Amino acid sequence: MTTVSPSAGQPEQARPAPARGFLPGLPRFAAYLLIAVGAVLTIAPFYFMFVFATHSRTEIFQLPPPTWFGDNLSANYQSLMDRVPFWRNLWNSLYLAVITTATTLFFCTLAGYAFAMYSFKGRNALFGLLLATMLVPGTLNIVPFALIMQALGWIDTPRALWIPGMASAFGIFLMRQYIGSAIPRELVEAARIDGATEFGIFRKIIVPLTGPAMATLGLVTFVQSWNGFLGPLIIFRSSETYTAPLALRTLQGIANTDWGALMCGVALTVVPLLILFAIASRQLIEGLTAGATKG
Repeated sequence: MTTVSPSAGQPEQARPAPARGFLPGLPRFAAYLLIAVGAVLTIAPFYFMFVFATHSRTEIFQLPPPTWFGDNLSANYQSLMDRVPFWRNLWNSLYLAVITTATTLFFCTLAGYAFAMYSFKGRNALFGLLLATMLVPGTLNIVPFALIMQALGWIDTPRALWIPGMASAFGIFLMRQYIGSAIPRELVEAARIDGATEFGIFRKIIVPLTGPAMATLGLVTFVQSWNGFLGPLIIFRSSETYTAPLALRTLQGIANTDWGALMCGVALTVVPLLILFAIASRQLIEGLTAGATKG
């Protein structure tokens, strides 16, 4: 006689799903609390920057420091305009960032397409050499860079910064990885069979399909150029050609710094970046996570 197990024929009880998400094993309330604390610590410097832009130097250094907006914004703004041609400096930063971003996007996408879709002798060695340049600290190139720019007569001109910055190793690496994982070779081959030119394939197929990666690279390049300090410090010599970070640096003295005017200038410099991040945040996340779920 066959003995039937009591559990035979009965559905197996569902096992609890393993914990997933942010910090598995941590209670949800604790995780949200940790995220909230991190958000406050991230936002606080920006908040106090805007608050201090509306207070005088005396009010900023009183104890406890002000935590709400004051009524000294117009005086700080006027002091800023009197000491530096700030709107001109802001325009210099915008011009340099836009032209650097545009040229970087074009040449990095073009080079990334070549590395991802073309097979040529020495491709892997050349790509490895390109990646090796990312390991070299930029400060090692300061003296050769300055000497070359001086020999070319490009001192105190924007082209001394945007022409050498037309392509970057990181940008080529990012575009090569994205194109290689997101665009099938068969699509490019089909376009060639249909008679499309190589540049036509690049313009009509590659560029539209690499939108998230281009948005990420463009945002990173724009912010890097906008915040650049060492390069402009070496190249620019007059206050009319200064970028915004250089102009703000001139407001700082050893013993006498108008912190209200300085914070006002910093706030005016940060606002465009905040707007840019608000507009392009979705594309930035898509570009950074591209290929993460591809098996």
